[in-house]
Amino acid sequence: MRVQALAEALISRASITPDDAGCQALIAERLAQCGFRAEHLRFGETDNLWITRGSGAPVLALVGHTDVVPPGPLEQWSSAPFEPDVRDGKLYGRGAADMKASIAAMVCAAEEFVAAMPDHTGTLALLLTSDEEGPARDGIQAVMPWLKERGIAIDYALIGEPSSSTRLGDRVRIGRRGSMHGYLTVKGIQGHVAYPELARNPIHQAAPALAQLAATQFDQGNAHFPPTSFQIYEVRAGTGANNVIPGELFVNFNFRYGTASTEASLRAQVESILDAFGLEYELRFRVSSEPFLTVSATLIDAVQAAIQSELGIATVLDTGGGTSDGRFIAPTGAEVVELGPINASIHKIDEHVAVADLEPLARTYRQVIERLLG
Repeated sequence: MRVQALAEALISRASITPDDAGCQALIAERLAQCGFRAEHLRFGETDNLWITRGSGAPVLALVGHTDVVPPGPLEQWSSAPFEPDVRDGKLYGRGAADMKASIAAMVCAAEEFVAAMPDHTGTLALLLTSDEEGPARDGIQAVMPWLKERGIAIDYALIGEPSSSTRLGDRVRIGRRGSMHGYLTVKGIQGHVAYPELARNPIHQAAPALAQLAATQFDQGNAHFPPTSFQIYEVRAGTGANNVIPGELFVNFNFRYGTASTEASLRAQVESILDAFGLEYELRFRVSSEPFLTVSATLIDAVQAAIQSELGIATVLDTGGGTSDGRFIAPTGAEVVELGPINASIHKIDEHVAVADLEPLARTYRQVIERLLG
């Protein structure tokens, strides 16, 4: 019940991104009682917490975010989103699965590990931010340079993102796809719709090229990542008048890509297709996250063994889903694995987590800690 009580205390704090709403202070005060030292890092409107016990290598960081997405229409919730409610064996509330249950389990696991092994090797850390669900500029991305300046290198990062699919521990993330946005402007010549010979319609010109882009398989994927996904998500043109051929067409698109492609290779393929259709255009790209993949075995082995021992299943190693704060930690050389509760209800009305999963999740986290620092 310790995990449930702490999860409820965190859910009751309306920490809509980037507001931490006191979650990190609660955790720091609690862990101080078993010898953890806290650094509260405020960047912009974001609260970050780096709290450690022990010293030296290896450094194992339990990573999470205290911020949550907005609850949406309150009248659609079966119970108030920031008033934790247990019914039918489930704990309801915004952030229950993403990811306050994980944080509560991590805190309890850390407490129990330290009580059992006060002279553990290395450093046990918790790294928390209130800017994961938002722009993520002032969260883990800002903390990593702060750690580097102080000569602190994370060896293992266990992130509590809700990775499980149908039962606790059935799936963990060992990487994530990258995300790259493209912003395309196709140039035409504005004119009257009755005199198309005096204009150049960028919509008509671009349509075959866009169809070709949508039909292109940019790579085959590899053993760890599926083929790259290309999606157009916004198309704009027109002047607001129904008798004017527009002079420009604006198209925004996104790539979700693994390690089989790079920013440069995707850019080159797009430009080659646009050039082949003779378009006059301007194009810029923005990479919001690079793909990352943990291939070293130490953390993966510890997580797999802990899941097998505590939950009795062989977990699946996966790289699906969107992005996570792992994208800021992995480039430093850290091994990164994400393990958390079932993700079916995250960001939804009536978000929830199974009460029966809370203590087993904490015990699984504790086993990982013991295998790395025991």
